[in-house]
Amino acid sequence: MKLLIFKTDIENIFKAKKVNAVLAYSTKIFDWSIDMEDIDNVLRIEADDRYTESDIIELVSKCGLHCESLPD
Repeated sequence: MKLLIFKTDIENIFKAKKVNAVLAYSTKIFDWSIDMEDIDNVLRIEADDRYTESDIIELVSKCGLHCESLPD
C-alpha cells in the first residue's frame, strides 16, 4: 500500500461528491480524504502499490476537476 498526496481544486462538498462517485468504487483505492481547510485542498489516497499518481490524476480529471502531485 502507498500514500499518494495531491493538490486539487476540490474546495466544497459538491466537488467532493463528484470525486467520491469515482474513488469510492475503485478496488485499488483503500481510503481517501480531502482537506478542504488547507490552501491546497489536499487529497490523500491510500492505494494499491501498483496505482500511480497519473492514474489518480486521470480519475479526478474525468470528474472535471484539477489534481496535481504535491511534492514531498
